[in-house]
Amino acid sequence: MKSFGRRQRTLGVALAALVAAGGAVACSSGDSSGGAAGGTYAIWDPYPQFDDSSAWVKLLTKCGTDAGVTVTRTGYDTTDLTNKALLAAQQNNSPDVLIVDNPVVSTLAEAGVLTTTEETRLDTSAMEPNLLSAGQSGGKTYGVPIGANTLALYYNKAVLAAAGVDPASLTDWAALNAALAKVTAAGKKGITFSAIGTEEGSFQFLPWFWGSGAQLTKLDSPEGVAAVSLWTDWLKKGHAPNSVINNTQTTSWQEFASGDFAFAENGTWQVANAKKLGFEYGIIAIPGKDGGTAPAPTGGEFVTIPVQKQTDRYTASQKLVTCLTSSDNLLATDTTLSYIAPTATVQAKQVAENPELKVWVDAVGAARGRTGDDLGTKYPKVSEQMWKAVQAALSGSKTPQAALAEAQSAAAAATK
Repeated sequence: MKSFGRRQRTLGVALAALVAAGGAVACSSGDSSGGAAGGTYAIWDPYPQFDDSSAWVKLLTKCGTDAGVTVTRTGYDTTDLTNKALLAAQQNNSPDVLIVDNPVVSTLAEAGVLTTTEETRLDTSAMEPNLLSAGQSGGKTYGVPIGANTLALYYNKAVLAAAGVDPASLTDWAALNAALAKVTAAGKKGITFSAIGTEEGSFQFLPWFWGSGAQLTKLDSPEGVAAVSLWTDWLKKGHAPNSVINNTQTTSWQEFASGDFAFAENGTWQVANAKKLGFEYGIIAIPGKDGGTAPAPTGGEFVTIPVQKQTDRYTASQKLVTCLTSSDNLLATDTTLSYIAPTATVQAKQVAENPELKVWVDAVGAARGRTGDDLGTKYPKVSEQMWKAVQAALSGSKTPQAALAEAQSAAAAATK
């Protein structure tokens, strides 16, 4: 662990960066009194939509009771939570358990905010390695995944049938392109997705980028250019609407819900909304360029234990995290959060209860953490240049090659 002085300096830099980005830093914390036995333990999570009557908060309370402590829970907006966690750590007032979006783990870890699972003796052996990797930095693990979501392709069964397209045949880019041509020739719309100039756009582009064989450490590789060219060609040929440039994942879903589109790239979180579409739909994995399932990015949170001055508090905190991520509780929790469980055992139970989730389990199995490839806190800087390149190419202001060459140069300079 970093020395106190080093940790404070690192925290100051991380917090200053977030403040410069416009984040709020007001902070409050639960009572930090007490030790391993009894006392009040603070849990912060990014689920403000759940109130005290929800199954989620009832689970937190039960886990506290089982651990012999009283839990005080506060739910924050995801972005606000990161800022608050950094400020609280700087003030030595961190919550006992912190649940954060997986790309944030490396930021907090490198700032010295989080303990390692080795320090707090958290068992991660049952977790799927590709999901656990999103919470790893510098060879150490800083938390336990509570669940994951990712991306796939929803399709309109009637639109594909009318165009003579068999969804089972869509196993590579060539087959998908041929299907889009058939759909538009039949008078319908091809595919909608989100290419907005934010992390949301990068999140949606990554399956195609990684599915081409490209790596985030070399944005302008031939494979990366092929991925951007795929999207730009869709716009040029009318297979995708120009609205994708400004689409969020919500607005692209609304386009798909109109019933005119064959495909929509979207996530696990739309499963419940899909049942309200008013037309028959199916889901397939996003295909890789030359076949197979493309690696999509993992969404979802990690349950972490922040650094405390009173290290005897870790014993109860470890019990709380173990309870929240146990097989018995994961099934109910991940159903509530529309997540795929991080363990094979619970995934099997999810599919047994809802066979429609099989495609999502497969997609999560092929998924990657965005901060992988040892990028850690460098990922946001690379991602920003990537989405700027995609925007430039889709708008026609630059060719895919020129846009990515500029992006690679800027990303290299920003991550030195």
